[in-house]
Amino acid sequence: MTDFNLRDICHVCKNDDGDRFVGIKADADSVAVYFPLGYQLPSVTENERDLRRDITHLILVLAAFTEQKDKLLAMKKFFAPQSVDFPVNAYMTVISDYMTRSYYMETELKYVTSDSGKIDWRKTMRKHQPIIQSNGSPIYTKFEVRNSTPNDRTLITRVHEFCVYEAFQKLGWLFSTETPRKPQLKLEGNKNMFIGVVRDKMGQTFIDNDKQLFQSMIDMLNYLDEKSPQNRYYFGTDNFEYVWERMIDKVFGVKNKRDFFPRTYWRHLPKSSTSSHENDALEPDTIMIMDVRGKRRAFVLDAKYYRFGATGSPTHLPPSSSINKQITYGEYVSTLPEFSGTDTVFNAFIMPYNRTSYDKEKNPHGNFLGLNGEFEFIGEAHGDWKTIGLSYEAVQGIVVDTRYLMYHYSGNTAPQIKLMADKILDAYDHHRSLSAFGTPS
Repeated sequence: MTDFNLRDICHVCKNDDGDRFVGIKADADSVAVYFPLGYQLPSVTENERDLRRDITHLILVLAAFTEQKDKLLAMKKFFAPQSVDFPVNAYMTVISDYMTRSYYMETELKYVTSDSGKIDWRKTMRKHQPIIQSNGSPIYTKFEVRNSTPNDRTLITRVHEFCVYEAFQKLGWLFSTETPRKPQLKLEGNKNMFIGVVRDKMGQTFIDNDKQLFQSMIDMLNYLDEKSPQNRYYFGTDNFEYVWERMIDKVFGVKNKRDFFPRTYWRHLPKSSTSSHENDALEPDTIMIMDVRGKRRAFVLDAKYYRFGATGSPTHLPPSSSINKQITYGEYVSTLPEFSGTDTVFNAFIMPYNRTSYDKEKNPHGNFLGLNGEFEFIGEAHGDWKTIGLSYEAVQGIVVDTRYLMYHYSGNTAPQIKLMADKILDAYDHHRSLSAFGTPS
């Protein structure tokens, strides 16, 4: 792969026609990295290491939240859609292990004659003549000692050498400018033998690092097709909205989400084989529950990977169908005994945005609307068929900084849950106070 400026190959997608892909595209001569809508790349004053870290983290997020069914790419340069199943974690493991431990080599046990070292007495007595002392006891002045030396000629080392070179050809630019030595073995005609050698070694080791390395090598070898060129690869998705939904649910959601699905069914079906039929349930993206401000409250969150945070255009907000569905979710949750009180169920749309101000064109909110927090309120949606004024009848619009979310989706998410709950409650209270004074909300 030819040299390139790392910043020049990075692009933040707009999530419009022709610009939806998030991930990495590469061939023998070039590579391009596509970040999701609302992502802020490190500023030009920061060093390249920060950008490499962001790219690495993007890969980890995609690997964690992208399912196979989401990885269908239909691009003009291909005659048919390509199903992407690039084992990126395996490639990264092989590179990381190599940079830590170099090539995998087995130690070769030899015996040499020396006056010090770990003595093999059996071999020493066979090979060397002792000096007999006056009391009849023998003294040896030379010994056969064990000498372990790394052997770089074993087959497993040659297979590892191939995998390291292949991994650096694909992703080495992300970690280092180093180019490992070219492998002496080729994949053509040897793929099954390569896999067999690695499987055999993996079955013989109890060392976790070696097991992880061997499994990654197997995953790489299974991915490679010895009949087709391997100088082009893609890792990512045209459907980042699913990644956005799963990240939101990972950070804020309860595990027993199915308990909050509104269900419907048909009854009294005289010509059917059964008298009733249950429909598929409506499934909200995320149910967040928290004891906050003296009450146990439920927040029904709908993750929307929409463009409003980047454009500020109302046409890029959730439509009526989404608003009505969200109100239905809230209404159902309010029927559950745990949340039957007033002001216990709230609704919100969660959309991406960029809270920083490095680039005015990419971040109109940070410069023109005064929004610069990790979570910010942007408006409130209503349905004119709901006028009682219950808390779930208003759907709060919340934007979340994309980069912040991608770096805070794992570990202890309690601070993020508290921040989100407060933001939604503050927005709701603010608009109720405006309504009380006759100000349009």
